[in-house]
Amino acid sequence: QVQLVESGGGLVQPGGSLRLSCTCSARTFSSYTMAWFRQAPGKEREFVAAINWTPSNTNYADSVKGRFTISRDNAKKTVYLQMNSLKPEDTAVYYCAGGWSTSAVVTGKGDYWGQGTQVTVSS
Repeated sequence: QVQLVESGGGLVQPGGSLRLSCTCSARTFSSYTMAWFRQAPGKEREFVAAINWTPSNTNYADSVKGRFTISRDNAKKTVYLQMNSLKPEDTAVYYCAGGWSTSAVVTGKGDYWGQGTQVTVSS
């Protein structure tokens, strides 16, 4: 049973930064495409960023380009989301997702999901 565990959420002021982490239990982590999604109250879950097994191959939602950076450390079986210049509209529960198929992961059909971590941007 593959588990994804997110951490790093919290309350931050507008303009601030947070780094989310997602640690995977699978030995095959380095072969997975990993992604971050988010869901705000009353809204549908939306794609934020993805990274495949080639760490230089990343993809971002337009709303976070230039502010968020996704990265991975295969030795630690962890994917990160560095979030800078945070805005109130970034407030959401952030979910980590992963799997073998890049197309499935980035469209929200990944094999594995974490439990989510709350990010609140407010003054």
